[in-house]
Amino acid sequence: MDVRCARFFISDRGKPSFWEKALQMTRRKKIYEGKAKILYEGPEPGTLIQYFKDDTTAFDATKKAVLEGKGVINNRISEYVMTRLNSIGVQNHFIKRLNLREQLIREVEIIPLEVVCRNIAAGSLSTRLGLPEGQALPRSIIEFFLKDDKLHDPMVTEEHITAFNWASTQEIDDIMALTLRVNDFLTGMFGAVGITLVDFKIEFGRIWENDFGRVILADEISPDSCRLWDSVTNEKLDKDRFRRDLGDVIESYTEVARRLGIMKEMPTVIQGGLH
Repeated sequence: MDVRCARFFISDRGKPSFWEKALQMTRRKKIYEGKAKILYEGPEPGTLIQYFKDDTTAFDATKKAVLEGKGVINNRISEYVMTRLNSIGVQNHFIKRLNLREQLIREVEIIPLEVVCRNIAAGSLSTRLGLPEGQALPRSIIEFFLKDDKLHDPMVTEEHITAFNWASTQEIDDIMALTLRVNDFLTGMFGAVGITLVDFKIEFGRIWENDFGRVILADEISPDSCRLWDSVTNEKLDKDRFRRDLGDVIESYTEVARRLGIMKEMPTVIQGGLH
């Protein structure tokens, strides 16, 4: 749209119209773009705007698709989960949801690790250890992977993490303790609505207060980052539906939202969302 025409799209009340907001969005400074989200400069120092895309990838982005409405659903689910985690003292970067696809978040110094917590054998754990998918693990297992797409996110140990200064020993202890708290909470939350939490991936970042750094939860928690199975049928309600060509990806994500009680406006939202 021609910027010269923007003045014709301002509402009678003097508030920005849809088109003016769209123009403002194009002028925002992009900080980072990943496979599923974009980070923009926030309205205040120390904040960012996190935008959820419909893009979906698997197998180091060798498999790609655009699933209409996925970003809207993940925005709502992640908002719901992060808000509830905040309420039980698990501090995270979420501040508030701004619209269908965007959240206002705290800017953090991301720790370059993906933290995976596993309760049931599935995915790469089954492949690496020869465990049948669906086998309950003796206890919850936490694994670390280096965030590096070029290296295919290799698995790393605590020795690697401290040797290369990706995180300190104290930070590792804090991350593991927070991950187990998140696991306990999510297991109960999903279990209450008939969903089994098989495993999940989360990320952490540092926030600084003077010279003191503290670890908090970051990124997102959604069916993109969790393995979620129906507790009765073991039907997959997560990204494995895309990875394994099972179909009905959006329907399954929507079912998760519906069971969590955040489904009310979802049909309208998907049709009317910004794409």
